[in-house]
Amino acid sequence: MTDQTIAATTLPRTTPSAEGIDARGIDAFVTALETTADVEPHSLMILRHGRVLAEGWWAPYAPDRVHLLYSLSKSFTSTAVGFAVAEGLLGLDDTIISHFPELDAEITDERSRRIRVRHLLAMASGHRDETVERAYALDPVDLVRGFLLLPPDEEPGTLFCYNQPCTFTLGAIVQRASGLSLTEYLTPRLFDKLGISGVGWQRDDSGRQLGFSGFHATTEAVAKLGQLYLQRGAWAGEQLLSPEWVDEATRAHIDNSVWENPDWRQGYGFQFWMARHGYRGDGAYGQFCVILPEHDVVVAITSQSPDMQAVLDAAWTHLLPAIDAPSTADADAALASRLDGAGLHPRGGDVFTGTFVAAQGSDVSTLTEVRLADDDGWIATLVEGEHELRLRIGRGTWTTTDAFTVSGGDESGEARIDVIFVETPHRLHLRFDRLEGTVTARWETEPLHAAPLADLRMPRA
Repeated sequence: MTDQTIAATTLPRTTPSAEGIDARGIDAFVTALETTADVEPHSLMILRHGRVLAEGWWAPYAPDRVHLLYSLSKSFTSTAVGFAVAEGLLGLDDTIISHFPELDAEITDERSRRIRVRHLLAMASGHRDETVERAYALDPVDLVRGFLLLPPDEEPGTLFCYNQPCTFTLGAIVQRASGLSLTEYLTPRLFDKLGISGVGWQRDDSGRQLGFSGFHATTEAVAKLGQLYLQRGAWAGEQLLSPEWVDEATRAHIDNSVWENPDWRQGYGFQFWMARHGYRGDGAYGQFCVILPEHDVVVAITSQSPDMQAVLDAAWTHLLPAIDAPSTADADAALASRLDGAGLHPRGGDVFTGTFVAAQGSDVSTLTEVRLADDDGWIATLVEGEHELRLRIGRGTWTTTDAFTVSGGDESGEARIDVIFVETPHRLHLRFDRLEGTVTARWETEPLHAAPLADLRMPRA
């Protein structure tokens, strides 16, 4: 790699042609993201040689907004483990039970007692199936205890199974060994060094940050993590992560070829997926940090995309051929203009008011009613028992209240409002029956972490 080490916490900006990428290929990639079924882009950043050559946010998503990363959180947890190993807080061959001696007497299964840190990193605990629901059923507060009480089906290290408690336990070990939350631990070691701020991480009832999910950060934070790994742990002339850790984290440790989708069966590293091209961290509904070492490229994406394979297929079809292909200043400018004007289509129509009770069968079982009023602007109040979420509604535009963005109206008898939870991938469709006085709520994609609607945002202190 040449001239790729970042010299500051702000990523420099450039153009596709300056970095040897055809802007027309990126434009075709954007078209594919916008036109493929079950793909809805929220943001895109493409870096080469450590410089941002294309970036865009689909309004109401914006550069300074954090986005729930779901399982892309795992790659940040893995990074915390890398720092902790370097500092001697834990070792790859430590048994899990050695970090939780209070559980020693009741964890009697020999396979459970042989699970090591490296097995958790590689999703190779020996369990054949996801254990998170069974583990929480055994202990609703201490997921580590519930997990260790579930004997592995095979010897640890021999079987791949994507298993949330593996990552949760890694995060729990780091938090216990350091005496800090994951965000507190990573702040001086990673976030401050890379110029990342304003992040948040969800916790469970034990008070621990989840590790396997729940991390909220900006798209640029995702891009910076990818650039750090592309640079084998170096940043601004300082070696933050050891090159040996990066190499170990980003190579296949276990076979996962039984998975159906081609980019999910190339092997699994330490909380990174190997892919047909390069490697990546990813999260539900299309949160991606794609690293292509052979091209010195990083691609960061947030989205609401149930078909995640389609996103990668589009990248391989359109983006890869554009690398090391000639471009022009006109193509650069056209792409920049397109991305600058990107947006999700809002609803519009006439204002309507009243109180609407939740219809049976709505996706949000806790929603009891929606009150609509014209009070110095059109206002919606979503009621869930004692929780109320009061939002301004845009007509033909998106109107944002805190972390919630709304548009709606009555168009030819179709009375609808859309609520985008703009710090997450999710959108809620509200459809009103004005004759019956009812409202039906439908998720475009259903949140994976159950919470009152007002809590579907980054957790604050």
